[in-house]
Amino acid sequence: MTASSTRRTTAAHSRLAAVGAIAVAGALMLTGCGDQTKDTGSNDTAASAPLADKLPQAIRDKGVIKVGSDIAYAPVEFKDGSGKVVGIDPDLAAAMGKQLGVDFQFENGTFDTLITGLRSKRYDIAMSAMTDTKDRQEGIDSDTGKKVGEGVDFVDYFTAGVSIYTKKGDDQGIKTWSDLCGKKIVLQRGTVSEDLAKAESKKCPAGKKIAIEAFDNDQQAQTRLRAGGADAGSSDFPVAAYAVKTSGGGKDFQLVGEQVEAAPYGIAVAKNQTQLRDALKDALNAVIESGEYEKIMKKWGVTDGSIDEATINGGK
Repeated sequence: MTASSTRRTTAAHSRLAAVGAIAVAGALMLTGCGDQTKDTGSNDTAASAPLADKLPQAIRDKGVIKVGSDIAYAPVEFKDGSGKVVGIDPDLAAAMGKQLGVDFQFENGTFDTLITGLRSKRYDIAMSAMTDTKDRQEGIDSDTGKKVGEGVDFVDYFTAGVSIYTKKGDDQGIKTWSDLCGKKIVLQRGTVSEDLAKAESKKCPAGKKIAIEAFDNDQQAQTRLRAGGADAGSSDFPVAAYAVKTSGGGKDFQLVGEQVEAAPYGIAVAKNQTQLRDALKDALNAVIESGEYEKIMKKWGVTDGSIDEATINGGK
């Protein structure tokens, strides 16, 4: 999910080429919600993993990295019909686990509480389609501009923009964010979609502000739109495209307009965990160099968001 931080809007071409491959993946999997769960992770021992010595000793001793994640954001992370956590993030985590000799244990939480959970040490990292932004790096509340924490570091692993979608065959003339004036949009709380809607609403004429209904997760927003409770929805492009292709067998929604706010997804790590941060970066680069990274991107139909090299704090 794109992180809650208003940034300069930069239009990006819709990645429609990715949708077909997403549909193939979607046909094989069912979305679902649940509580705490584990990724299958790596069966390799720390002794045989090439980058095990890069990790802090405390994590090597545990053999587990606890991951805070909102596991209801297909195709990035969600549960299939058997309850297993699947998606882009779990696949990348499993590949990184083989390099580091640990399991990545995904723990479900609402998106807007993940950094708090990281701060309280409930999680070692947060990996949940979270956009790397300066506000998050510096611990700034984007709504108030006030500092609310020490911030986090990010290991960037993907790039995505934000999209608008409507009920299929009923776009009501919506092509851009400005077309939402006088209409109602549903979205997930704490995301760039919410920030964009709030910023755009301020530009609307008096009496034609955007009605914004925010939910704990994106599936709830989709349900509201599907039932006719809003005019449009918004989420990150991979998620919007997946919903368009899978919801109601592809008959519920349609994408409208172009993506905006193209920015990196990052794995969030506490500021004082630089050794863990650097180990994750090295592991991700090893996965990229091995070709496994691109295989995962192809599997989920999101190769247009691929990166060539892991970076730290690349968000603006």
